[in-house]
Amino acid sequence: MNEFVVATFYKFSALDRLDERVDAIREVCEAGGIKGTILLAEEGINATVSGTRESVDILLKHLRSSPELADLKTREALHDSIPFQRLKVRVKPEVVTFRCEVDPTEVVGEYVHPRRWNELLDDPDVIVIDTRNEFEVEYGTFEGAVDPKTAKFSEFPDFAEENLDPKKNRKVAMFCTGGIRCEKATSHLLAKGFDEVYHLQGGILHYLEEIPEEESKWRGECFVFDERETVGH
Repeated sequence: MNEFVVATFYKFSALDRLDERVDAIREVCEAGGIKGTILLAEEGINATVSGTRESVDILLKHLRSSPELADLKTREALHDSIPFQRLKVRVKPEVVTFRCEVDPTEVVGEYVHPRRWNELLDDPDVIVIDTRNEFEVEYGTFEGAVDPKTAKFSEFPDFAEENLDPKKNRKVAMFCTGGIRCEKATSHLLAKGFDEVYHLQGGILHYLEEIPEEESKWRGECFVFDERETVGH
């Protein structure tokens, strides 16, 4: 019986009082037995946590009580146990490390719903790029997607500089596990002069939820950073 909720969420939004927020969030999580990782930075929040339905709802209510996170959206799955050993709530310089100045609150690529994603994959004028790390790509990816062969996400700007040209690659589509890396990657390409930049809304996890396996262009499994290791449709 699947008794535990695994909730993944992120949001780019200017946050202050980070240490104070961390203490309050940790208190809520510990009271509800929630485990997982929650990262806070001045640029926003990024998290994957697990707990009972009640405890996760209490945490989300607490987070959304802040005006900056009022419209926080989540991706959820059910599991028969909590797939994390401990709770980590931390302040970081970035909620996803890019080491290249971008502001996803200002501009990002066009979101593409999973129901439209297959159209981009079939369009010969679109180059589709997997923005995840190489070891993640080895578990699975979309048909025809380019693997940048990066060891870490902060290598993506160098890959783009060396392999992409706004004059030649007029349509670029990107995807990642839950969507957060593409927020920064698409913002970066737009700042570099690319005109048509797209990304998979909600990432691979949303696609696997929405698209029946018989219609899917996903091949393999999707790596996740917890004890489940991978998930599928």
